[in-house]
Amino acid sequence: MAQNGMSPAVVRWSGRLLASVALVAAVSGVVALLKPHVPALSLLVLYLLAVLPVAVLWGARLAAITSVVSVAAFALFVPPDASRLVTDSQNFVALGVFLVTAIVVAELAARSRRSAVESARLTREQSALRRVATLVAHSGPPAAVFEAVTREVGLLCSADLARMERYEADGTVTGVAAWSRGLSRLAVGTQFDLIGLSVARDVRRTGGPVRLESFVGAKGGIAREAHELGIRASVGCPIVVAGRLWGVIAASTNSDIPFPANTELQIASFTELVATAIENAEARAELRRMADGQAALRRVATLVARGAPSEALFASVAEEVGRLFDAENTAVSRYEAEDTVTVVGLWSQTGGDPIARVGARSPLGGLNVTTQVFETGQPARVDRYPPADSSEITTIARAVGSRSAVGAPISVEGRLWGSLAVASSHQAGLPASAEGRLAEFTEIVATAIANAENRAQLAASRARVVAAGDDMRRRLERDLHDGAQQRLVSLALELRLARDTVPDDLPGLRDRFGETAEELVELLDELREISRGLHPAILAEGGLGPALRTLARRSAVVVDLQLGTDSRYSAPVEVATYYVVSEALANASKHAGASQAEVSLEERGDTLRLRVSDDGIGGADPQGGSGLIGLRDRVEALGGSIDVVSPKGHGTVITVCLPIERSIDLISSGTP
Repeated sequence: MAQNGMSPAVVRWSGRLLASVALVAAVSGVVALLKPHVPALSLLVLYLLAVLPVAVLWGARLAAITSVVSVAAFALFVPPDASRLVTDSQNFVALGVFLVTAIVVAELAARSRRSAVESARLTREQSALRRVATLVAHSGPPAAVFEAVTREVGLLCSADLARMERYEADGTVTGVAAWSRGLSRLAVGTQFDLIGLSVARDVRRTGGPVRLESFVGAKGGIAREAHELGIRASVGCPIVVAGRLWGVIAASTNSDIPFPANTELQIASFTELVATAIENAEARAELRRMADGQAALRRVATLVARGAPSEALFASVAEEVGRLFDAENTAVSRYEAEDTVTVVGLWSQTGGDPIARVGARSPLGGLNVTTQVFETGQPARVDRYPPADSSEITTIARAVGSRSAVGAPISVEGRLWGSLAVASSHQAGLPASAEGRLAEFTEIVATAIANAENRAQLAASRARVVAAGDDMRRRLERDLHDGAQQRLVSLALELRLARDTVPDDLPGLRDRFGETAEELVELLDELREISRGLHPAILAEGGLGPALRTLARRSAVVVDLQLGTDSRYSAPVEVATYYVVSEALANASKHAGASQAEVSLEERGDTLRLRVSDDGIGGADPQGGSGLIGLRDRVEALGGSIDVVSPKGHGTVITVCLPIERSIDLISSGTP
């Protein structure tokens, strides 16, 4: 504060005036020393030594006053007869000429000084701009550009503090770069609201440059900080990126001397470079996001093309989307009957949360994207959860730290199947392009679901065909056993009885009856063999162990049978296993010329694994032959796999894997 109630400007002016008078007095002393030796009027020019420094340092106006004071001092105190010097018209004209000359020289000196100062300022400004422009051209990180610009603005404006701030969507402002000259350095990332007096507030309101000459009596977080740092005045300019107000650059001083009038123009020249740097950074970031998005889509599409299980596909989609958006939580959900939803895929940055889990089922309701997508069938966004919303889904979202979320529908063949939702705890929320980018993933998920449903329907159809065939074989076997076989047995017995009643004098007839009875027995044996091939009764009665031992015993090749399990399985699994072994042993005997075969059966987790190998000639076509094709259809209809390896000259190996228990179905939906 100024002393004795005088303003700082008056104090400065008084000090400069006293200095000017002191210079005049000093020159007057020199003139007094020289006047005995030099004509008086010739000494008048020495007063330019007082006028020129004042003009250069403080301007032409004070220099003109100094010129007048110089003439007065010379006229009144230097000559021996001052009154005669003043009244003499010739001398008076000389004094006038000196005064005019002194004023003109002072003005020229002041202008020269101003030109030199302006030239130096422009040089510094252009150098600063070149440094920043070079950094921008080299695609420097935005943080480095922000820091460089803030430092250059502070130095160029002779400020004590410079700061760059970014406007946030929630009405606050965040410091992204700061520079200070001896003041406490502000931490980047400090966030303020825009309540109270501040450059940031006024720039946001006006969209143009703002100058604040004082923070006296001002309230608010930024004004309070200005008081703590001793800031007395600030100047700020907006940063406009692609037509939108992005942020502000402000320079502040703790001096009583105000910023020059052109300070706003100086700062504005840097805001254009900052805007360019931000646009370039955003363009590069968008390119990276696009590349990352395409890579994620390719990875998911690869899983779809490979027919990955639904659990793995949904988990992969959730993870890819979460990492792409740098979100904390992502969920793939399926809509069920009775207005409920089931989580079928989940990803979290923390590696999982006991609050939300795959398979969890919740009622729909409340203000959340899962419910909104269900109600509208369109993408939805929630930037803030209402405090009064106590629905289960919203409560879970709050519990995992979600502040905002975006969801997109998953539609399969025209019907709403589920939703893909991504949630973030960041203050800035999710980008405006989130809905469109999510839609790219939901299309792939919908394709995968449609494919899985089609595969499931095909597998079910094949299973029904196989089951119908097995049922028909069982009925045929039962009909043969209960009908034709019993009648043949009875007929054979009747023929034997008839043979015994033939008179001894008819030996030919007796022999004929006997031969016919033997042929019936042979026919009965063949019919029994056919019946066993249709559906072995021992399989239904005793399971795979006894049935496979019977096959091994009847085989034309030596069979090494290794049974690692004696459990019973579902009828389709046991029948498929039996027929694979039967067909493999028949092929080894009839076509491969094998001398021995090996059959092994074991459980591995939830899979029944069968392996049949022989030492025959090999060369079997895995895709050819009605027998192998029928076995493949039977095995794959049960969700299993069959692999045939048959190199020429090295035998044949058939490996079959059959699921013992079906996994939980995450594709089917109860919603029509």
